[in-house]
Amino acid sequence: MENENMNDKPEEMKEEQTATGPAGEDAQTHSESKKEEVDFKAKYYYLAAEMDNFKKRVERERENLVKYGNERVLSDLLQVVDNFERTTEMLKHDQDPKIKNIVVGMDMVTKQFIDTLGKHGLTLVASVGKEFDPHLHEAMAQEYVEGAKPNHVVKEFQKGYSLNGRLLRAAKVVVASDKQ
Repeated sequence: MENENMNDKPEEMKEEQTATGPAGEDAQTHSESKKEEVDFKAKYYYLAAEMDNFKKRVERERENLVKYGNERVLSDLLQVVDNFERTTEMLKHDQDPKIKNIVVGMDMVTKQFIDTLGKHGLTLVASVGKEFDPHLHEAMAQEYVEGAKPNHVVKEFQKGYSLNGRLLRAAKVVVASDKQ
C-alpha cells in the first residue's frame, strides 16, 4: 500500500503542477503578449509620425532648394549688374552722340537683365527716402542733409536685393544725421 500511496502522490502532485503551471503560464504569456502588442503599437505610431515628419521636412527642403537654389548665381550676377550701372552712370555725361547711343543700349540691356532676374524672384530693396532698417541696409556713413529726416537713407552706394523675400544683399547707404 505504501507503494500505491507513493504512486498516488506523485500523480496528484503532477496534476497540481500541471493545473497551476500551464494555467499560470498561459495568463503570464497572455499578459506579456498584450504588453508586447501595446509596445508594438506605440512603436508603430511613433515610426508613422516620424515618417510623416520626414516627408514634410523633405518637401520643405525641396521647396527651399527650388526657391533659393540659385542664390549664389544671382548674387554673382548682381556684380555684373552693378558694373553695367556704374559704366552707364559714368558715360551719361559724355556729349558724343555715339557714346549716348551706347549708353541707351546699355540701359536697355541692364533693364532687361534686371527684369530677367526679377522673373526668378529677385527684387530691389527700396532705400533712398526710407527709414534706415539694419535688416535691409548697411550704413556706410552719416551725413547732415538739409530737409532730410534723421535716420532716413539719403544716398545709396550700392543697391540691395532680396530673393523670394530673403535678403540677398543689403543696400550700402548713407543715413541722414540730425547734427551738422
